[in-house]
Amino acid sequence: MFGIPGKQAVSITPAAAAQIARLMARDGSQGLRIGVKKGGCAGMEYTMDYVADIDPHDEIVEQDGARVMIAPMAQMFLFGTVIDYETSLLESGFKFRNPNVADACGCGESIKFKDVEELEATRAASGR
Repeated sequence: MFGIPGKQAVSITPAAAAQIARLMARDGSQGLRIGVKKGGCAGMEYTMDYVADIDPHDEIVEQDGARVMIAPMAQMFLFGTVIDYETSLLESGFKFRNPNVADACGCGESIKFKDVEELEATRAASGR
């Protein structure tokens, strides 16, 4: 697991926590699992899935009744991310402010991460 003891891998804004808690109550899930997968025009995409059972290898972040699980393979890519939920006149949805993203496509759905070696070097230099 990546991270600093006592420090959560991601942070959740109050708006995101409220929306996640609503979704958990509506669907009776244990929370949302966040991951990344290959795809999209920039190379990677975020994934979000309802979770019925918690995987013991997931990083768990809980806040204000919301629970987010981070898939093991995504933990190094998501460390330091702020998850928000924004509502505008035209759309509503989760937004990820991720310091590990090197580039994103115009639609905002597809991302490119810094090189794995660069991410690992950054983590090692900061003692994580």
